[in-house]
Amino acid sequence: MNTIRLSDHFTVRRLLRFVAPSIVMMVFTSLYSVVDGLFVSNFTGKTPFAAVNLIMPVLMGLGTVGFMIGTGGSALVGMTLGLGEKERANRLFSMLTAAGAAGGVVLSVLGLVFLRPAAYALGARGEMLEQCVIYGAVMFVFQTFFILQIVFQSFFVTAEKPKLGLAVTVAAGLTNIVLDALLVGVFRMGVAGAAAATGVSQLVGGAFPLWYFARKNSSLLRFARPEKDWRALVRACANGASELMTNLSSSIVTALYNVQLMRFAGEDGVAAYGVIMYVNFIFNAIFYGYSIGSAPVFSYHYGAGGRDELKSLLRKSLALTAVCGAFLTLAAEASAGPLSRIFVGYDAALCAMTTRGFQLYALSFLVVGFNIFGSAFFTALNNGAVSAAISFVRTLVFQLLSIWLLPVWWGLDGVWLAVVAAELLALAVTASLFAANRRRYGYL
Repeated sequence: MNTIRLSDHFTVRRLLRFVAPSIVMMVFTSLYSVVDGLFVSNFTGKTPFAAVNLIMPVLMGLGTVGFMIGTGGSALVGMTLGLGEKERANRLFSMLTAAGAAGGVVLSVLGLVFLRPAAYALGARGEMLEQCVIYGAVMFVFQTFFILQIVFQSFFVTAEKPKLGLAVTVAAGLTNIVLDALLVGVFRMGVAGAAAATGVSQLVGGAFPLWYFARKNSSLLRFARPEKDWRALVRACANGASELMTNLSSSIVTALYNVQLMRFAGEDGVAAYGVIMYVNFIFNAIFYGYSIGSAPVFSYHYGAGGRDELKSLLRKSLALTAVCGAFLTLAAEASAGPLSRIFVGYDAALCAMTTRGFQLYALSFLVVGFNIFGSAFFTALNNGAVSAAISFVRTLVFQLLSIWLLPVWWGLDGVWLAVVAAELLALAVTASLFAANRRRYGYL
């Protein structure tokens, strides 16, 4: 097949071909924690499983710098390429990668220092506390490579090498699966083995791109002398602040969910929410993958002044998001029981709680795609303020309000429905911001 260029006109078929590697890449990335949870739950029991889910928000929260630099940086680099400044694009790319690596080292040290106090503050005690510390300590050793892997997910697309990015992610995902089977399933190393399996897979996903972009290659990007432009770095980070907010808020909200679930259902509630989140990661990865895959195209045509192509791309994207949302909702409702049994089928009461919770939570898939795409769309147009506003109300404000208020009226069901209410409220904000900015960018 002919290589698809950012400058091309995108039909629906061409658009799907271009974003497909990014979608699969995000699905494989989400499988890391899912595979860990699957092996930990079935081979070590629900207490270690609950511990992994309890500490996961801390790990993901400190990794959000990768999303900020990757999405904000790729939008800046993509726009620079659209302006025809390839050499400067390479220097900016190199600077942003170095910033990601430096941030990873600092966050790894901070994570190791504050790991135990953080786990204790989340409610972990006794055996659960020790399991949290073991899992988190091993994961933080590899944190820098985790951040670099996230950064490169976006830049592979901007470099017009989404298939290579997919191959790297698949290799990392298979590494995780094989090592989980060996370390947890065969050698029974518990949460330490699960964390080591994930860490090594992140090493694969973060180190190979360093080697690839450091040598002469056929992509649009390669490492060069880093651009010493602090204003550009701040601009990229500010533009990617929405993705930082999305993922950081998600970590905060997940921690609050766990607190509420410990209150209403104890350890079983945390375990049930963990299962729901694993499936949610995979389903939402489709929306995030589409957003990551299509963002450089929007950035390029915005930089090149192609308003007609922006209009066409936006119409196609909204239609695809609607179809995908309907399909995923139906699929989630139908598979809630079987998926719950895969993770916690050894405990009938826990399995029933998980199935009920997932069936209610799954209603959010009808609208979440529009909010994810809306935030990424404005990031691609280098409008970090609007993008951050969508992410802020969606992932933090409305989620916090919902998770505090709905359980007051509906108990445990209110916990599961909180995300549905939050996404509906966020959709109203997203739609209003699209309408308010239509003349500025000329996409409608």
